[in-house]
Amino acid sequence: MPDAEMEQEMESTTTPQAGALPRARAAQAGARAASATGPRWLPWAKAAVFVAAWYPLARIVLFGFTGQLGANPIEFITRSTGLWTLVFLCITLAVTPLRRLTGWNVLIRFRRMLGLYAFFYVTLHFTTYIWFEKWFDVAAMLKDVGKRPFITVGFAAFVLLIPLAVTSTRAMARRLGRRWQTLHRLVYAIGVLAILHFWWMKAGKHDLVLPKLYGAIMLVLLGWRLGVWLLARWRASRAAAGAA
Repeated sequence: MPDAEMEQEMESTTTPQAGALPRARAAQAGARAASATGPRWLPWAKAAVFVAAWYPLARIVLFGFTGQLGANPIEFITRSTGLWTLVFLCITLAVTPLRRLTGWNVLIRFRRMLGLYAFFYVTLHFTTYIWFEKWFDVAAMLKDVGKRPFITVGFAAFVLLIPLAVTSTRAMARRLGRRWQTLHRLVYAIGVLAILHFWWMKAGKHDLVLPKLYGAIMLVLLGWRLGVWLLARWRASRAAAGAA
């Protein structure tokens, strides 16, 4: 997702002294460069997050080589990639609330990468199911859809994530304009579908501890956005009433 730090710079109305003019211009250039590139530690932080996000896959690979995937390795991989998809989805949705609550605008620089990792792990999750569990047997997959609704909502969430991943670049954001924001609001529906998928899957085993936990997290994240939207509408209505 593109960065939202498009702040306008105010031009100074005072005329600097002749000796101060080069220094003023140099200071302005330095400020613009710092705003564009972010803090000096940002590249290192992004590299650390990038590497850390490979931990779930590295863990699966390590367990595979050391024989720790359990009696049903396919189920272990499917469950692990699915859970980490939900984790990255929650973290991605938490970036904007944290940025606004803390004032750390630099957090927005991590959102696109985290969202793409959510797509990466859901792709592994889906591929594990259709390849290693069903061996591309379309009839078996269709039968699963009829018998287990959680697969239907999970597949819907995966399909909705595809256009978000494809249009995550700055170039696509500029090309789509306002339509980009409308498209990326699908992430709210994806969050709901992901929780339903997880909840219904665990309900069959009467194990709802984790679904309740992540459901609560998703409820808070989506509730916060709804609250912000309602507050903005209320303020806009008050401003319109005052202008009238």
